[in-house]
Amino acid sequence: MLPRIWLMTDERMGEGLWHALDALPRGSGVVFRHYATPPAERRTLYARVARVARARRLILVRAGPRKLGREDGMHGRFRAHGGTGLRTWPAHSRSEAMAGVRAGADLLFVSPIFATRSHPGTRSTGPIVAANRIRGLPVPVIALGGMTARRFRRVRPFGFYGWAAIDAWLEPDGER
Repeated sequence: MLPRIWLMTDERMGEGLWHALDALPRGSGVVFRHYATPPAERRTLYARVARVARARRLILVRAGPRKLGREDGMHGRFRAHGGTGLRTWPAHSRSEAMAGVRAGADLLFVSPIFATRSHPGTRSTGPIVAANRIRGLPVPVIALGGMTARRFRRVRPFGFYGWAAIDAWLEPDGER
């Protein structure tokens, strides 16, 4: 069964990354991004995240073209980057979602549903427009962009399989 709840990592998480990993329910997924981290440091950080993911039974996929270690799959445009295991694909439009389906994605991340700090100034779609983008797609779709558990309950009836976030996992006692 594919995870319904996901953490998207990035550099701005800082040490909050470890709290976020601890806050995830068992069986959740982690997309390791940290694109701006220098390669050697990125590999070291990935190895630490992988140890936590294994211990907590989290699914770990890496973003980016370079293999970083043991992984359960990859996130991105893998047609160009190879990859094995679970294949997740980012989609910001219907055409990107269809490209992911054609490329064999197992799971799509559709964003931004709501305004998000990770992409300031990017216009969010809102649940109805996002739902139109995913209508009839043959793969599960994860809602991303300003998501929390409460917001997911609001968009789930539109056909979303699950949700992903960064900030929702950084709040010590925050609304998830």
